[in-house]
Amino acid sequence: MNLLRSHPTHPTKLQSRREHAREETDRKIMQATVDIATTLGVGAVSIEEVARRSGVAKTTIYRRYRNTEEMLKHLAIPDAPVEAECEDLEPSRDNLQCALEYMLRRFTSDIGLDAVAVAITSGNEYFNRIVEQHVVPAQRFFTDFIDRGARAGVFRTGLDTVFLFSTVIGSMVAQQALRQSVADSGPEETPWPQAMANVLWPAITPSQQQ
Repeated sequence: MNLLRSHPTHPTKLQSRREHAREETDRKIMQATVDIATTLGVGAVSIEEVARRSGVAKTTIYRRYRNTEEMLKHLAIPDAPVEAECEDLEPSRDNLQCALEYMLRRFTSDIGLDAVAVAITSGNEYFNRIVEQHVVPAQRFFTDFIDRGARAGVFRTGLDTVFLFSTVIGSMVAQQALRQSVADSGPEETPWPQAMANVLWPAITPSQQQ
């Protein structure tokens, strides 16, 4: 007599695994689409090429989208929430560097700096969504940090936060172009967040704090 019984998988756990698998598939499709659009242009994006680069079967992609146009229109690019340790950072030199490190992590891990560079210079609808979903939240995070510092008297008042954020993004992208990865530094190089904080700090603080 067999006393061993198989225990059916709990419906909630099974659903959770399915949702995770779907999210992972969507992430692969999204990343392949971003890579193609960034390197070859949006016109080069096709379900066949996305399937080839992502490793996701064409039939799976077609179950989600009827054609390439629909895929580009509805493809979601998930935006990670602000990391707990970076929420409501107190304005200081160290936390300025922390804020820059956080933005660098967001861009490099989510969509890549190449996609950011193309998105902010393109009028294409697909790239406009990348700006709305990733660049705008990062700008809001940075602006909130600068505004808190101005209210606390740590930073100068009346700072042009749009210009400052553009300077940060431009520097980040330029560093990426000058070396393989902005996240990596040579043994004698100052890491980008630290170098950028060194440049920004005297520009945004009252002269008596410098």
